[in-house]
Amino acid sequence: MIWDAIVVGGSFAGLSAAMQLARGQRQVLLIDAGEPRNRFAAQSHGFFAADGAEPGELRGRAWQQLMAYPTVQFRQSRVNSAEKLADGNFFLSDETGTQYQGKALILATGLTDTLPTIPGLAQRWGKSVIHCPYCHGYEFRNQPIAVIATGEASVHQAAILPDWGPVTYFSQGQFMPDAEQLALLKRRGVTLEHSAVTAVEGEGFDINHMLLADGRRVPAKVVYVAPKTAFGHTLAQQLGCELEQGPLGAYIKTDAMQQSSISGLFAAGDMASPMHNGMLAAAAGVKAGAAAHRVLMLG
Repeated sequence: MIWDAIVVGGSFAGLSAAMQLARGQRQVLLIDAGEPRNRFAAQSHGFFAADGAEPGELRGRAWQQLMAYPTVQFRQSRVNSAEKLADGNFFLSDETGTQYQGKALILATGLTDTLPTIPGLAQRWGKSVIHCPYCHGYEFRNQPIAVIATGEASVHQAAILPDWGPVTYFSQGQFMPDAEQLALLKRRGVTLEHSAVTAVEGEGFDINHMLLADGRRVPAKVVYVAPKTAFGHTLAQQLGCELEQGPLGAYIKTDAMQQSSISGLFAAGDMASPMHNGMLAAAAGVKAGAAAHRVLMLG
């Protein structure tokens, strides 16, 4: 069977894209490996009409609604290879060796996050170790904030966070602000600390303090860190998509309607944007699905 569209990725962006195509009465195959980027977060905040809902609950509700459309089918699997054929269709193969063809392809698999190898960080990721104040910062308002630097994005984090609470910027002795950045952090009331964080300590998911290399302990209740991001596969590279470099890692370059540099190939969500947010991912998915439908109709 040649599907009208194949959507790879079943979280906010992929589900939103598939919904537009389903409502356009197209034959849609949704393939998902079951590892959404936001699976570590207990709640999704700032999402229109669903503030504080569990990401899994939102996905489950969307899945139920999407699968009510008779032209949609689902496969739980991981796509390993993809190519564009001479006839313009896309040819995919998954981890089981099953092969698929589609006239249009939407990539919406999100990203993977790599955190600094500091004890106490990874197990609190998405709970009290976070990256976005708009997503999770309100719940930690007016409490001591730690920013563990990983690169240029960390200075930006530290500069905006004083609106949520008192901030200490931990440069790790590596990511030293330049004169202009230093003036900005000073103006914003950020405390600088150059002794490296060697552990994040507390009970369970709670944080009490940062343990430093010189033996001191600095109080903190929440840690912000800008993780390094990467695709969880090489599909974009296999297909020859043009990439751009964002503050955290590479992402797929798209036009205003989420079409990549490859005709008929769309990308949506975190893997196609330097800004990462659930609502932005869902909105990009809507655009990608509608644009793919337009291509199917009009060529």
